[in-house]
Amino acid sequence: MRRVLKFGADFQPRPSSRRSRGFLPLLGTCLLGAATAPQAASDPLANARQLKKLSVEQLLTLEVTSVSRTPERLVEAAAAIRVITRNEIIRSGATSIPEALRLSPNLQVAQANASQWAISARGFNNVLANKLLVMLDGRTVYTPLYAGVFWDVQDTLLEDIDRIEVVRGSGGTLWGANAVNGVISITTRNAAQTQGLFAEANMGTQLRTLGGIRYGGELSPDLHYRVYAKAFDRDDTTLINGSKAGDSWDSRQGGFRMDWAGEVSTLTLQSDFYKTSPNPDGTVAVAADGGNLLGRWQQVVSATSDFQLQIYFDRTRRDFGNGFTEHLDTYDLDWQHRFQLSPRQQLVWGVGARSMQHEVSNLPLFQFLPADKDLRLFSFFVQDEITLVPERLRLTLGTKIEHNDYTGYEHQPSGRLAWTPSQRQTVWGAISRASRTPARIDREFYLNLTPQIGLIEGSDFQSEDLLAYELGWRMAPNSVFSFGLTGFYNEYDNLRSVEPGPAPLFVPLTFGNGVRGETYGIEVSGTYQVIDAWRLRGGYTWFDKRLVVKSRSADTNNASGEGNDPQNQVVIQSLVDLTDSVQIDATMRYVDALPNPRVPSYVAMDLRLAWTLGGQVELSVVGQNLFDKRHVEFVPSSPATREIERSVYGRIAWRM
Repeated sequence: MRRVLKFGADFQPRPSSRRSRGFLPLLGTCLLGAATAPQAASDPLANARQLKKLSVEQLLTLEVTSVSRTPERLVEAAAAIRVITRNEIIRSGATSIPEALRLSPNLQVAQANASQWAISARGFNNVLANKLLVMLDGRTVYTPLYAGVFWDVQDTLLEDIDRIEVVRGSGGTLWGANAVNGVISITTRNAAQTQGLFAEANMGTQLRTLGGIRYGGELSPDLHYRVYAKAFDRDDTTLINGSKAGDSWDSRQGGFRMDWAGEVSTLTLQSDFYKTSPNPDGTVAVAADGGNLLGRWQQVVSATSDFQLQIYFDRTRRDFGNGFTEHLDTYDLDWQHRFQLSPRQQLVWGVGARSMQHEVSNLPLFQFLPADKDLRLFSFFVQDEITLVPERLRLTLGTKIEHNDYTGYEHQPSGRLAWTPSQRQTVWGAISRASRTPARIDREFYLNLTPQIGLIEGSDFQSEDLLAYELGWRMAPNSVFSFGLTGFYNEYDNLRSVEPGPAPLFVPLTFGNGVRGETYGIEVSGTYQVIDAWRLRGGYTWFDKRLVVKSRSADTNNASGEGNDPQNQVVIQSLVDLTDSVQIDATMRYVDALPNPRVPSYVAMDLRLAWTLGGQVELSVVGQNLFDKRHVEFVPSSPATREIERSVYGRIAWRM
């Protein structure tokens, strides 16, 4: 029987050891805060149908890897985690990764304009949010410019996404700096699961056009491949006065993936390339392009030992249209090894190295000094999982040690305890430490009022620190209902502040670490199979944040610059099979008012009606934001406030 290794970057089931645009808006926001691999099924819809038939209890046995870097049952994971499945993504009508992330009820996801999104977990939300780590097939999507994610270049063919694992809470012990408040791991299907032809065409009001095509083939019984291409054109959002914002957006992307599965080894080679033109200012479009190449080797050494080696290269280029450009080349190597020390003890450890060659073209008004910077990161992690009581009580201890060019060594330890009184439930608790290390904008950014007077100067900014406490309960009392409950309390120190200069002008300003505070909240999620043909999934979040200026700081923002977050949030997804070939699905979300800048609360509803013809052709119509003509979701410091409009689009998809 073939044994296939599985790590976090690639979901190939095997038996588990347990029970089976411009730069000025960016600056303003920083200142103001703001088994074996499955083969292709003869029925193109077989995988979706199979997932749909899983009971609620079976969904909880899905294996996840983002919590411990090793496969474990979702119900047993000692963390607050939500898995967004491929079936849920397709049936939500989402056309982008940020739209798909709305399905995680405990994530904060807000659209600011046609191409910009504010996405975070457990607070500190902003279009430049910097406390959330995002990975796409194991590749970290990160810019050292501000320690965050440019969401306008994160895309793939949504049809090929296998799942999205959303972990709320600190992930620094395994994933390193900037996994402060959460980790998002997006995993696409391996090439053997995407055989044959897929094509889609979409046309509508806000999504003017979207087209995608993918073909997968077999070079040998163990070697499969796929190639894909995708393009879209999105319309403008709307200004408060009702006029068009001029921020329309178009993009093109393509790529390939190859997977070889041997008896005890798997090899993966994949690449993506893109060219896109977001225009968040509504003036001159950003010209962004790039590509990546990733290779991964996974090897089973024995029944209790395996390892993974992953190497990737990622190139990004952004021309902001005002003379400022950014070039980034990233080289990354990651190696990890899992082995069993004893029948009750499993160890995972690994090392990593990353080189980032970052270059900018400066302007007289604002500059990064030096313009060119080589940043290097080295890391080591170890995690020990100890079974205290077989099949009942597990203790997991670990730490990650990283060395960066700004603050030197950072350590991020954690301890997690999981009690599993039955196969249907787990009670867990965790204490962890995480850090958000400095980005270039924290240390090396200069803004000039005149050639002689500087408004902002670089500083000796240090890492932001988090000490997190979590307690959770996950349970499936029967085969039709499951729920999860998590409470958390986070203590933050050395958060970013804006310190004034000497009188009388009080310039230049510098970034400091003059803010501390706490956040706390409750997260509830659940799944209910009402009848065989109707499933409900959703959740509720209550969140509060209290930040204060430290005595030695004169923060000009008065501790108000760290994100803009709702106190209450609700998401409910309804999936209904009217017949074997007709589906009607709905997603409702309520988002409470944002405090500063003030954004009113809103309720939004998306509806999808789909009809499958002959098992190969799917026709669907999707309405988004149907409850009002338009509404505001998030206000960055610049550009002007945009409203997200009600929209509708039609889709035809062909799978063969």
